[in-house]
Amino acid sequence: MNEAKLKKYADLFVRAGGNVQKGQLVIISCMVDAAYFGRLVRDAAYDAGASDVRIDWLDDTTTRAMYLNGASEIFDEYPDWKVQKFKEQDDKGAVYLHIISSDPDNLAGVEPDRLRRLSIATQTATKEHAALTMSSTLRWSIVAIPSSKWATKVFPSLAEAEAIDKLWELILKASRADGADPVADWQKHDKTFAKNIEYLNGQNFASLRFKTGIGSDFTVGLVQNHVWDGGSDSDKNDIRFFPNIPTEEIFTMPHREIAEGRVVASMPLSHQGSLIEGFEMTFKDGKVVSYKADKNQETLKNIIEMDDGAARLGEVAIVANSSPIGQMNTLFYNTLFDENASAHLALGRAYPKNMKDGDKLTTEELVAKGGNYSLTHVDFMFGTADMCITGIKADGTEVLFFENGEFIV
Repeated sequence: MNEAKLKKYADLFVRAGGNVQKGQLVIISCMVDAAYFGRLVRDAAYDAGASDVRIDWLDDTTTRAMYLNGASEIFDEYPDWKVQKFKEQDDKGAVYLHIISSDPDNLAGVEPDRLRRLSIATQTATKEHAALTMSSTLRWSIVAIPSSKWATKVFPSLAEAEAIDKLWELILKASRADGADPVADWQKHDKTFAKNIEYLNGQNFASLRFKTGIGSDFTVGLVQNHVWDGGSDSDKNDIRFFPNIPTEEIFTMPHREIAEGRVVASMPLSHQGSLIEGFEMTFKDGKVVSYKADKNQETLKNIIEMDDGAARLGEVAIVANSSPIGQMNTLFYNTLFDENASAHLALGRAYPKNMKDGDKLTTEELVAKGGNYSLTHVDFMFGTADMCITGIKADGTEVLFFENGEFIV
């Protein structure tokens, strides 16, 4: 990949994604195989005025070896020093920049119970840090770069070099990083969210009904004083940033106790090394009461049964079928991209920012108002080209605002 393009992508990540400020601590997480790009991001962060840039190096092969060979007791532990590390960084107002490039199959064949136990231990120990990022108190951003195994997974018919080049092409296009001025392009893109967000916030629907030709017939309630959001976000100091590059979704907070009907996934879900295919769920009183999958149902079971909140919804998101990623007709095996191809739901924790003054509430207060809490947050796609969405107001008035996969307002 041309180094000038890589530098432009790194600069977009730093200046629009995390919006690094002068004097700020920057924490980068990066695979060792992607070190060349991690260093470009480091340099871009210093150019933006960062006072200190630290890189947490990750390695797929080491992670896999741990899951396959580690002693059983380590999967119920999370080191105190790591918790303290987060606290030190959070107290300094760090911005977190995540570079993802993992092999989608890296954890294939790992004992599901080990994945579940370590996930619970990790999420429990780091819940305070997670609360700061999910409420956007701290800024954070995610981008992706190809790895050879990821690229050949997405494009198995291509030679490795060709697959990497092709995946780079789609990533940069989807991320709006291939133009003359990507930062300006993202500022322009941010304005496109405004119309639909303003409409939905103005309607103040009590619930939404979704129907698709593949079988979804589902109604979800929305919490009172819910807030639709999308595009850029603001931290506690009102500094704008883009948590996800790319992003095409607008989303809000469903009521944890109001969801009824059948949801049929429109795309497979890649999760912890397993591809869950042909799956669906049935909801009653806000909770998954039955589910099935044609492939890797055990992985789906582990998601839903992680805790009580994992069987309830924390996010409902709308993506037009005409989104650039949707039109690529490519399964990326990566939620950052796949969730922006299709309307989706998330099992698990809700974002406090999707309720007015939600970031000022305790977890217990948020739950009492209908927001969901869980140790997990897993998005899955159910949007289709023929999806229709009807908004239902508190007085029973129904408004069809999304038809054949597109907004019609």
